[in-house]
Formats: sequence, C-alpha cells, structure tokens
Amino acid sequence: MLKIKNYINGELLKPRSKVWLDNFCPANGEVYGQTPNSSQEDVDNAYIAAQSAFPSWSQTPLEERCRTLLKIADLIENNIDTLAEAESIDNGKPITLAKSVDIPRAASNFRFFAHAITQFSSESHETVGQEAINYTLRRPIGVVGCISPWNLPLYLFTWKIAPALAAGNCVVAKPSEVTPVTAFLLSKICIEAGLPKGVLNIVHGLGNTTGQAIIEHPEIKAISFTGGTKTGAHIAKTAAPMFKKLSLELGGKNPNIIFADCDYSDMLNTTIRSSFTNQGQICLCGSRIFVEDSIYEKFKSDFIQKVKLLRVDHPSKDLTDIGAIVSKSHLEKVLKYINNAENEGGKILFGGQQICVEGFENGYYMEPTIIEVETNNCQINQEEVFGPVVTLMPFKTEDEVLQMANGVKYGLSATIWTNNLQRGIRLSNQIQAGIVWVNTWMLRDLRTPFGGVKASGIGREGGFEALRFFTEAKNVCIKY
Repeated sequence: MLKIKNYINGELLKPRSKVWLDNFCPANGEVYGQTPNSSQEDVDNAYIAAQSAFPSWSQTPLEERCRTLLKIADLIENNIDTLAEAESIDNGKPITLAKSVDIPRAASNFRFFAHAITQFSSESHETVGQEAINYTLRRPIGVVGCISPWNLPLYLFTWKIAPALAAGNCVVAKPSEVTPVTAFLLSKICIEAGLPKGVLNIVHGLGNTTGQAIIEHPEIKAISFTGGTKTGAHIAKTAAPMFKKLSLELGGKNPNIIFADCDYSDMLNTTIRSSFTNQGQICLCGSRIFVEDSIYEKFKSDFIQKVKLLRVDHPSKDLTDIGAIVSKSHLEKVLKYINNAENEGGKILFGGQQICVEGFENGYYMEPTIIEVETNNCQINQEEVFGPVVTLMPFKTEDEVLQMANGVKYGLSATIWTNNLQRGIRLSNQIQAGIVWVNTWMLRDLRTPFGGVKASGIGREGGFEALRFFTEAKNVCIKY
C-alpha cells in the first residue's frame, strides 16, 4: 500500500490531521494507496517554511536558480519509466502517452523556465527633456499557491511550479487528490536535486480542505489554478477580496471547424487525436465538431470507421489507444451526459456505453462516443463533458459556423481546417478563444501565451507571461 506524504521544508511528512484518503487505480477500481487530507495546520507549516526560505531564494543568482531547475529536469528525464508508470496507474491514461507526452513535457517545463528567467529582462526609458531615466524592476511576489488538476498531473503541476520558482518565489502547491503520486515522486526528486528547504512545499488533500486553506491564507499572495470553471469562480470569490493575484485556467468547449478545402487525410487523423487523446480528458480537446455540409456525410462515415479501430484496454498495454476514465464518479458523470443527449434528440453514431476489459472488470472504461446533434444549444454542446465524447453538426456558411463556435460560455481554444489562407486568418481573428490552431492541434511552443477568455479563465500562462504573473513590476524614476 503506497503511503504518500507531504513535502514540507525539505522533508516528507505525514499530515498533522492524521486523516487519509484512499487512492484508487482507475484501471481496476482497487485502492492501491493513501494520500493525506492535509489541514490548515499543514498548510500553515508549509507557508512558514516557504516564507523562511524566500529571502535567500529570491536573492539567489539567476544562474544558480537555473542550474537547480535544470538538475530537476534531468532527474525527471532519468526517471521517465518510473514516472510514466506511476502516472498511468494513478490516472488511467495509456502508459505510451505518459511516456511520450506527460513526463517529457514535465521535464521541458523545468528546462524552459530555467533558461527563460535568464532572458527575462528589465525595461528602461529615458524621459527626454526631463533629464530622467525610468527603469522597471521585476521582483518575485513572495509565497505563491499553485493548484493543479488530475488530467495531466505532473505535466500541469510543473507548468505552474517551474515559472514560480524560476522567478524567485517560494511555493505552496497542491496536486489533485485524485492523482497525487507523481507529485509525491517529484518531492523526492527535489530532495535529490538539492532544492533548498522550503522553496517548494507540496501538500496533498481535498479542494475543500487543503485547497481552501491555500486560497484563503492571508499571506499567500498569488494563486495559479487549473481546473473546473465552478471551482475557479469559488477561488475568485475568495481570493479577489484579499487582493491576491489570480491566474485561472478553466474549462473549455472547443470547436473543431472543418471546411471542404482542407487537407482531408491530415484533418481526419488529427481529429481522432483532438477528440480522444487522454480519454478526451484534456481541456483543449475539440469536443464540438462542425463540418461543412458538402463533405459532412463522407466525414461522418470515415470518422466512425476510424473511431471503431481505437482500442480501449488496460493502460499498461502498448497498443492501448484509450485507457481508463480517471474515477468512477467521473465515468458516471460522462455517461449521464450521453443519456441526456439522447433525451434531447441526439443520435449516438458510435459508442456511448461503459465496457468491461477482460481481467479488469471493475475498471472505469467506456467506448469513445460520437453523437450527432441538431442544435448547438443542446446541453452536451453547451457544457464541458471532459470525456471521450464528441458531437457532430453540419454547417453551410462561414457566418453560421462562427456563430455556433462562439455560442458557448467558454473560450479556451479552437481548431480550423482550411487551405484558404484568408479564411483561416479571418476566422482566427473572430473566434472568441485564447488559442486558435489552423490545420493542426496541440502544436505548442512554450514561449507563447496560454489561457482562455469568457468562462475559460483569466490571465495567461506560458513564456514570459508566466514570469510576469509570478513577479511584481516596480518602476524607479531617477532625475539626473
């Protein structure tokens, strides 16, 4: 039985609350570990450790900070097999995905921000005619809180921690209680890498206990959160009156817009990925597929045939395309959305059922699902399902599909398939989203800003945007 511990002031500690949560393996439905449900006292101790470490860490030369973060990146890469296996067991994702995407990206996050901080320059302005120079400093905030979700556990955990540490902050971080194992393994890596005590503190537990203690702590000055829109609204309601800086990366209901003049083969193969990678449990998945009517029937037929070939199986198998849903409760939620879609007139073209994998009958598995809908206003097109479920609708005109694409409360990402350059640029400008991909999906450059509009969040992560968030600007004016 794996017993996860908190990482506070450089040590692995049991929770002061002595309260533990069962950790389930999605692939077989069995309890295989326990994780702390940390209390306010645990969070207070993590804050004290972080605050004590801040004066030294914030004044550590950039080159030394860089070396420490690069060492963490190297150790993540050196332990890729162990981390990928842990991620697959804990989350239910295929181990091939964890090994090729999640763990390498976690290492890249540390490596990127280790270098980025050495290039993060201050600004200066000569005030002509006033005999003055203004220069703007970027100073670390202090102790910041980072809270990450269960869908890409180590990938998104490090996406927050790395820039916060690079900028000179100390961190109190909480991974999802559903998938805590790789954050626990990261604790051990940080100890091995020689990260000074208190610079990073990882406390495990539920959102309404541990997470709440972090966001309402009076001296934690910034919160970076990735997760559901409802939780993000609660965090804003709590933290905004306390004048904390907030970065909230929330839900999405992303359109995948397919025009007849696209590169059809590339589009079809990529749309399989953008629909069902990680069991559809990625905030960037294109869950609403809009297809120009002249190719709609062909696309529908070809798409169904390709989805039928996807293999749902145990995450540890190399040929598995779709692993287990992350938890029993989430599986039930996804299936309920499918049932409601049928009640609203949606037609299930493929899938829609929970399935059993031989030898793992208690695991949380379901078929990839395609639903044809008649209106963009149905529930399944308006709410984030966050599972292996997509909807199909035809469209006739560019104006019509633009209206449907923007006709949700979310605005995280969008994908456009067309070889008409003018159309691609025109729609990219008009779509209400923080990220638009044209003729591709999930092609990421870590230098670019990441985040959404409307109910998909506030603020931006990535590149210098993340370093700006985790620092405060101070202007100095000198008259000479």
